[in-house]
Amino acid sequence: MQVLRALAIQLFALNLSAVAPIQQATTSSAIQPTEPPSLGSNYDPGIFQAPLLPADLTYLQQFAGAPAKDLLRDKQFKKLMKLFVPGCIFHYGRDMSLPDALSMAFDGSRIPVELRDNRYLLVVGQQGPYLQGRGFLWIDLQTGIALGGFYFAPTNGEPTPALNLFSKQIKEDTLGLSQLPPAFVDDFIQWSTSARVGPVVTGYFITGNNKKILVEHDEDFCVSADGTVAPRNGVCEQLNAQAADLDVTAADYLDQVHHATNATAWMLSPSQVAWLAVRERTCGGVLDPLPCRINITRQRIHVLTGRPPIRPHPVHR
Repeated sequence: MQVLRALAIQLFALNLSAVAPIQQATTSSAIQPTEPPSLGSNYDPGIFQAPLLPADLTYLQQFAGAPAKDLLRDKQFKKLMKLFVPGCIFHYGRDMSLPDALSMAFDGSRIPVELRDNRYLLVVGQQGPYLQGRGFLWIDLQTGIALGGFYFAPTNGEPTPALNLFSKQIKEDTLGLSQLPPAFVDDFIQWSTSARVGPVVTGYFITGNNKKILVEHDEDFCVSADGTVAPRNGVCEQLNAQAADLDVTAADYLDQVHHATNATAWMLSPSQVAWLAVRERTCGGVLDPLPCRINITRQRIHVLTGRPPIRPHPVHR
């Protein structure tokens, strides 16, 4: 399984060369660090509240290698899911609860449950009945941190396709991928590769407050985890630009729908249209417009989300 995981991470890196053109458009129960953050991580354990009790998770080890459907039918696991999966209304083709949408994506999944390092549990659904729906659940058996993800292609006018990460344990108003546990990001890359989710996709997080917030692409695709810097006139800088464009479009959408988890209509706001014109005028006449576009777009993202700017970190892979 370790070999497969390493291969998945390598494939994720290779996928960076096959990217579509840029689209327009703390409390006493907080988790304490148990391992140093890896290079390129801004992992913040303090954002996780009310973790699952490790004593309640030990029994999950017996499901390692079993079909996912076996674990998902387990009554005790269903009770655990209620502790970290938000019960909000979610629009997956039609309004339903997020747990119901997950149930559709996981139904009958024979993908083996993975237990990495006897600690990190990954449960994967094969595919939902429509809109490319697919999902996963992830639990750190030692700390009780639990998250999940649901990917699909909305057809209701919102940015598409979209990945919705979620956990009741997070109640932040802003979030970047680098703030999540490095071990989660590793397994997320593995899942993304196997589920054929592209390296850059619109990302949201559904919080314990039943709000949908932006998961900002705060990585620099031109810098790898070992510090190697790629030429910024190639694919990696196109990825940075694509990620920024997706984020600013999603941030505008969330601002318009007031962070609702089941919004069904959207169009560019007048302020966004005006900003796009300003960006075009500002960067259109410079010798190297792409870095200008990325910088101005990231500034706009932070205006919309209120998240303080941070230095982009190396790609975690």
